[in-house]
Amino acid sequence: MANQLPKVPVVIVGMGWAGGIIAAELTKAGVKVVGLERGKGRDTGDYYMSHDELRYSFRHEMMQDLSKETVTFRNNEKMRALPMRSYGSFIIGDGLGGSGSHWNGQNYRFLPYDFQIRSKTIERYGAKKIPEGMTIQDWGITYDELEPYFDKYEKMAGISGDPEQNPMVGKRSNPFPTPPMKKTPVMKMFEEAARKLGYHPYTIPSANLSEQYKNPDGIERAACQYCAFCDRYGCEYGAKADPVVTVIPVAQQTGNLEIRTFSNVTKILHDGVKASGVVYVNTLTGEEFEQPADVVILASYVFNNVRLLLHSKLGKPYDPSSGTGVVGRNYAYQVQSAKAVGFFDDKEFNLYMGAGALGSIFDDFNGDNFDHSNLNFIHGGGIRITQTGQRPIASNTVPKDTPKWGKAFKQASIKYANSTLVVGTQGSNMPWKHHYLDLDPTYKDAYGVPLIRLTYDFEDQDKQMAKFLGEKAGEVLKAMNPTKMEVNNTVNAYDIVPYQSTHNTGGVVMGADPATSAVNTYSQMWDAENVFVVGASSFPHNSGYNPTGTVGALAYRAAEGILKYIKQGGSLV
Repeated sequence: MANQLPKVPVVIVGMGWAGGIIAAELTKAGVKVVGLERGKGRDTGDYYMSHDELRYSFRHEMMQDLSKETVTFRNNEKMRALPMRSYGSFIIGDGLGGSGSHWNGQNYRFLPYDFQIRSKTIERYGAKKIPEGMTIQDWGITYDELEPYFDKYEKMAGISGDPEQNPMVGKRSNPFPTPPMKKTPVMKMFEEAARKLGYHPYTIPSANLSEQYKNPDGIERAACQYCAFCDRYGCEYGAKADPVVTVIPVAQQTGNLEIRTFSNVTKILHDGVKASGVVYVNTLTGEEFEQPADVVILASYVFNNVRLLLHSKLGKPYDPSSGTGVVGRNYAYQVQSAKAVGFFDDKEFNLYMGAGALGSIFDDFNGDNFDHSNLNFIHGGGIRITQTGQRPIASNTVPKDTPKWGKAFKQASIKYANSTLVVGTQGSNMPWKHHYLDLDPTYKDAYGVPLIRLTYDFEDQDKQMAKFLGEKAGEVLKAMNPTKMEVNNTVNAYDIVPYQSTHNTGGVVMGADPATSAVNTYSQMWDAENVFVVGASSFPHNSGYNPTGTVGALAYRAAEGILKYIKQGGSLV
């Protein structure tokens, strides 16, 4: 029997970026909020001794314990799905701040094309351009409508970027709140080569502060030290925007937020029309609690948002055979394999200094910024070079013809330790009817809840796009004059073992039609008006960018909608 707790106005499941932003906005407006976080609490004091590559990069200090909860995976329905018991293709954060604490800080806005991808594709190329089975759809909101929320998020986080408007991305209403990060010789080489080829490079927008900054909430943070321990690490300086050093303190200062850590939510309580609260387990004591609430907000990672809805039987589950239902629909990933690697015998770079978002990119082959008429794919990806900081255990790139061990391997590792550059790509990923999330019929987590099952593979669309982007990356690297270079532009079947990207999206997608979306553009569920599902789970497809900037904008829009709902009730659209 669960312990019954007093009813609260709002309960939030997951205290990462989405949960933290909503908690800050609601509590500032005087709303009492309870935030449930399954992991431990954190502050910058926890990061003081974090420059430990073995502990954080390889033993995953900040990540979910896969022995208690994981996902199962298969490439298609004919295969048996098995649990992922060691981290590979993606890593899932755990603890206060969630993925917003261990991210690298690269911060983009999705393109205007992304939000109207279906209608814009048909408008330019005709309906036949969209292959059978590809389930792309418009998001129900345009870039221009979302722009004020991007602006608000970037001012809160202190995003650094170029002062000029880049012609390949959506128009900004205001310049970035802080100037761009330092431009290294590596970035200058890349940008010079890209410009020679006629492209439009720019400094990657960064959540690693370029200078000391005080945001509109009065939160003041120090500038980045370029120590290079960002991705998979917390920032001891507070220079990297993290919910723990931005929005969560603002919410706590109001006195209206109560955070309960080690609280793992296992079910949403509802009557089929409205939710009445959640059930959670204290992971330290094993005690079960029932937390009644007027409004329930799911703001955990993609897989957990979907899993909670399916396990709670809230919303219509997606059926891949008929293509009907919405919860679990439109799962998408990213295509990261296309790249060009250059070895410079006559140059050395300081590759062991850097920052998670230090780099340059161009978007001439992202979205619909180029003509796809004679190409067998839609969308595209960003082409970039980053200087995120090599780490000594993981970093020893050598030419492919180098022996895999012994004296020659050691010599090549030393020779190229500071003389290897990679022009990488971040390819978009489209949803398909046969890619989806559902509950695994066999495997359960430590609390008896079925694991989420992932059915996914790369398609010809992804292979053609990677081939194209890899060739373009190779052209840029060649213009940088390496001594030797290698181009990887092939994509095989999706393999969950090697790390690729933690940018999973979809499963509770947004839209204007309840038949093809689970939430409206305020992240409010069509099937339960007092339930809001916020995060990358609401993306109908994945773009050629890191997702956090768009997650942040949608979280601010959701917060605005929740405040309206608390006052007036009913559907917000």
